[in-house]
Amino acid sequence: MSNDEQYLEELFMHGDGLTEKQKNILRAAIEAFAEKGFASTSTSEIAKKAGVAEGTIFRHYKTKKDLLLSIVSPMMVKLMAPFVIKDLNKVLDHHYEYFEDFIRAMIENRAQFIQNNRSVIRILVQEIPFHPELREQFIEHIGKKVFARFREIVRYYQAKEQIIDVPVDTVIRLTASTALGFFAAKYALASEVNWDDDAELERTIQFLIRGLSPQNQEDL
Repeated sequence: MSNDEQYLEELFMHGDGLTEKQKNILRAAIEAFAEKGFASTSTSEIAKKAGVAEGTIFRHYKTKKDLLLSIVSPMMVKLMAPFVIKDLNKVLDHHYEYFEDFIRAMIENRAQFIQNNRSVIRILVQEIPFHPELREQFIEHIGKKVFARFREIVRYYQAKEQIIDVPVDTVIRLTASTALGFFAAKYALASEVNWDDDAELERTIQFLIRGLSPQNQEDL
């Protein structure tokens, strides 16, 4: 069973009374939204993939956005938030003497998580900027808890003088944007260029470590 299929099974378990047609619609919608994005996907395409009439979709979901939310909301609230936090805690609860070791473990941990949940992660990343409901759910169920832990960790390494003395949220923003850039390139460009995963990961880590080094304090 693929990871996307595992997610679907979890989604179906939480979706009381889903019919086989609804399950087929959800499968088709996840595939289509991941491939083309919400805005570029028509309900007729989803219906064709699901093997149902387009009208069947609207009997179960009033709008295409309701269909999107029926996929992403349970993922965020019941499935992804507990799993993300539990999975992250494998890194966050481990004591690393050096910030570099923590960053390496964190990026490797997130890389595996993304690899295991590519379709639903792609939908989430694509659609959160355009749907306030999803942003609010992400902040409430994932963002607040994760950022609180990250702030503690950044303060710890700042106290050890391994990170530059700038606002904690600035360190988090710079770290997150650099890591996201690595993942975006890895999954969007790796097949098109001569991508060396280990080398690129090491370059990304060294870029972060040098940029956040206290030796650069005087430059800010």
